[in-house]
Amino acid sequence: MIKSADELARMAESGRLLASVFGLIDQMPLIGMSTLEVNDRVERFIREDLKSRPASLGQYGFEYVLNSSVNDVICHGIPSAKDILSDGDIVNFDITLEKNGYIADSSKTYLVGTVATPARRLVRTTYEALWKGIRAVRPGATLGDIGHAIERHAKQGGYSIVRDFCGHGIGREMHEEPSVLHFGKPGTGLRLRPGMTFTIEPMVNEGKRSSYTEDDGWTVRTEDGKLSAQFEHTVAVTERGVDVLTLRPEEAHLVKEAARRAG
Repeated sequence: MIKSADELARMAESGRLLASVFGLIDQMPLIGMSTLEVNDRVERFIREDLKSRPASLGQYGFEYVLNSSVNDVICHGIPSAKDILSDGDIVNFDITLEKNGYIADSSKTYLVGTVATPARRLVRTTYEALWKGIRAVRPGATLGDIGHAIERHAKQGGYSIVRDFCGHGIGREMHEEPSVLHFGKPGTGLRLRPGMTFTIEPMVNEGKRSSYTEDDGWTVRTEDGKLSAQFEHTVAVTERGVDVLTLRPEEAHLVKEAARRAG
């Protein structure tokens, strides 16, 4: 689970490139676009502009470069030409990218057009929960510290944490050890050491945490039909705290805040 300095540098490059993919999506109008159209634009950008490999394509038999999870879809939504994004939707795009043998993984939930206040609040709270988890990462901390920080913030907002899916180690493979739960007790679980790399990717539901998988074998929805949101970053444990490998430019101030809290 421990990466060398060279491996961390390669992962940081993959993360930087992946962050630029979300910069591309940020510029898309989204309203009236199909999720398949977003998928295809992202694939061209990764292959042609970034000279990289879309790592999700072909993984476990998946046929697309991203997951597109709209409204009550928790995760693993399949892009489709029939799935047209409408004013008021929320949609999570989960994307992986491999460059020079190392993979980065990140996701972001977008507000499409004018979104109702309850949905905006859910998305905001989920993003805050992600950063609560990131700020808990430092040498000597535990995975339970991360999960506790995330779950506590979500519950304070009146939401539930999905327990059927979790973060994971990452590097040459998309899914490595350890599993990173988004709930837990402080001081429990694996103790963090410099050089560990993994994803933190809380899925937060407006209603109950229970879910079901559609007949396609991929799409996971909330059982009660209420909204779900998700954000994800790939992080590395450093000697002094945490490095967010998939950091987007607009998030630089959040890293400074995390460093300040780490002391």
